[in-house]
Amino acid sequence: MSQHSADFATRRAAFAEVDTWVFDLDNTLYPPHADLWPKIDERITSYIAQKLALGRVEARDLQKAYYQKYGTSLRGLMDLHDVEPLEFLDFVHDIDRSTLEPNPKLAAAIGALPGRKLIFTNGSRIHAENTAIQLGIRPHVDAIFDILAADLIPKPNAEAYSRFFNVHQVEPKRAAMFEDIAKNLVVPHLSGMVTTLVIPKQGLIDHRDEADRTAGSRDDLTSPFIHFVTDDLEDFLLAFCQN
Repeated sequence: MSQHSADFATRRAAFAEVDTWVFDLDNTLYPPHADLWPKIDERITSYIAQKLALGRVEARDLQKAYYQKYGTSLRGLMDLHDVEPLEFLDFVHDIDRSTLEPNPKLAAAIGALPGRKLIFTNGSRIHAENTAIQLGIRPHVDAIFDILAADLIPKPNAEAYSRFFNVHQVEPKRAAMFEDIAKNLVVPHLSGMVTTLVIPKQGLIDHRDEADRTAGSRDDLTSPFIHFVTDDLEDFLLAFCQN
């Protein structure tokens, strides 16, 4: 029942029992036309090239192949090349975030939501912390669940969600998930969460490689695992902050 422009009452009713709001980080809490993800993506390619002594084209192809097969490039590198995960995460998230503009409107919307607000990311905690600080939303985030907390098992693997639910005592039927990658909403939907796909605004540059992330596409609007779709997360959230 995907609803890109669902009326106000329908949205309010669907989220009426939600007391835990769960947000992906990259390309969800900041827009895909921001330059953070391209910086990280480039760092991943550089890491693989250096670590495995590959040319950049070969490294990029391997990066994408591992992402598709394992859920993250890191998982493939760990399983097949014994890469040390902390070294990888520190390297790829060592980026300049000063170009990411603070988002007071998003901060106000998240801060006004009833209940807990959690970040659930396949990235590292320090990346999530630094990005949330730069956006200005960190004071409103109650906890961050990163790839290390998931024991290096990435979304969309069902075990990652199970660990998340257990660690933070989340009752899925009283929770909502916001994601930019459609396949990462399958398990949340099956678990009983209200799911929202965050897509790019029409006409804005999308830096993501769709063969890599398969994310935020308008082809996903009719997916049975997606309850709602929005290209304006701030306005979407404000609907639940009004009396």
